[in-house]
Amino acid sequence: MSWDDKRPMSPHLQVYKLPLTAKLSIMHRGTGAALFAGLILMVLVLASAAGGADSWASMQGFLSSWFGKLVLFGFTFALYYHLCNGIRHLAWDIGKGFELKEAAQSGKIVIGASVALTILTWLLA
Repeated sequence: MSWDDKRPMSPHLQVYKLPLTAKLSIMHRGTGAALFAGLILMVLVLASAAGGADSWASMQGFLSSWFGKLVLFGFTFALYYHLCNGIRHLAWDIGKGFELKEAAQSGKIVIGASVALTILTWLLA
């Protein structure tokens, strides 16, 4: 095979479709990073509360804007997804749910539970 051959050397994302468990694993890592960013936001909220009325009013203005609500909604989903998928990983740690069918089913349950809990939280809050 020559180096000027234009075919891919191995399957890549344009050819290979990732299984659901792989997508959920990537999403678990992403939500972990989002939760870290959310903790930084939480520190900023606490600092603005300690900073006085003007500082708190600015933060409250941001959080009540459409973008602030979107950030909080995303943080809520990330929290519930990371929690539900973490529970799924705990089941795997004790040896349950490793069959392909069970893994796919538990992944769908994680997504459904995360969406449902996020919506329920925002309806009640």
